[in-house]
Amino acid sequence: MSNNLVAIADMIRPTVEALGVTLWGVDQVGQGRSSILRIYIDKPDDGITIDDCERVSRQISGIFDVEDPIAGEYTLEVSSPGMDRPLFDHAHFARFLGSVANVRLRSPLEGRRKFKGVIQRAEADQICLLVDEKEVTFPFSAVDKANLVY
Repeated sequence: MSNNLVAIADMIRPTVEALGVTLWGVDQVGQGRSSILRIYIDKPDDGITIDDCERVSRQISGIFDVEDPIAGEYTLEVSSPGMDRPLFDHAHFARFLGSVANVRLRSPLEGRRKFKGVIQRAEADQICLLVDEKEVTFPFSAVDKANLVY
């Protein structure tokens, strides 16, 4: 996540958690003159309902009206991470050891940026995937985007 998205996550996390859900991550996708700011929330035991998304969206909208953390026009979306959930931080990789993930790196490793494999280890700042029967290890900081494969 970019520094701006980390700051937004830090800003909204207490409010989201006070509503009884967990902040899974924050993502921003540009589209023309405006962008989409996606807030992913999770409830490990019960799953996320539309009511959860609406409550969180109302509260976050109020915070953003005051703090104005996004330059330009944007659309706020609040949703569950879903079955092919994005992996935003090191703990997400550790939680899903043994699961298949797609990972795109910021710069090439062994001549490629995209990897699909089983998450083997998530230690310190290192992530290890089993890709085509070969272990590929890279620093978490090298990850541009990652998600589970459903």
